[in-house]
Amino acid sequence: METGNKQKRVLLVMSSLDEMGISGKQTGTWFTELAAPYYILTEAGYEVVFASPDGGEAPIDLLSMKVPFTTEYTDRFLKDPVAMFAAKTTRKLRNINYNTFDAVFFPGGYGLLWDLASDSHVIKLIRDFHATNRPIAMVCHAPAILRDVKKADGEYLVKGVSLTGFKNEEDNEIELLDHLLFSLEDELKRRGANYLSKANWEPNVVVDGVLMTGQSPASAAPLAEALAARLNA
Repeated sequence: METGNKQKRVLLVMSSLDEMGISGKQTGTWFTELAAPYYILTEAGYEVVFASPDGGEAPIDLLSMKVPFTTEYTDRFLKDPVAMFAAKTTRKLRNINYNTFDAVFFPGGYGLLWDLASDSHVIKLIRDFHATNRPIAMVCHAPAILRDVKKADGEYLVKGVSLTGFKNEEDNEIELLDHLLFSLEDELKRRGANYLSKANWEPNVVVDGVLMTGQSPASAAPLAEALAARLNA
């Protein structure tokens, strides 16, 4: 008998870039922001599909693979052949019908400032998810991707919306603000967002409509848990 209870699917979109512009600094997806949602969402019963602009192996920030930035989720991921295979064989984003997914999750990391934030396909994806009331979860630097997203009426999607993301103070603390293409905090405020932050590195999740954002790496797990609960509602 057909129950109609199809497994819900989450598209997890990673950056394909492994360098911060011309600075020579290595980057990529921040590891726990990939690992935590992968386990939290799959264990909640959802299918998680990894995608990136280029497909194939999406780079992971080397710094995030070292103590003190590792977590129980990253340790588990490294020993998990299925998870490692998925990260090494991401789907090419433009080849995916994202309308078959129930939610999208963007982990952070600096690379996305140079590729995802200016990718017209990604911007359209976010606009379409927003218009169809499907959750958009973004952590750390990922909310920077919202910079140029506009609604059908031409207004910035973030105008009047409460959100969070990696603070200038946090970028300054690790001496990287000067190397960035743009400041997430400044640009989103400039477009009318109600940017809300807590103390550096503290977990902070802000939900406003379908937009679900987390401030820093410590927010990855609670953000994924909030998304899992949302999909179960």
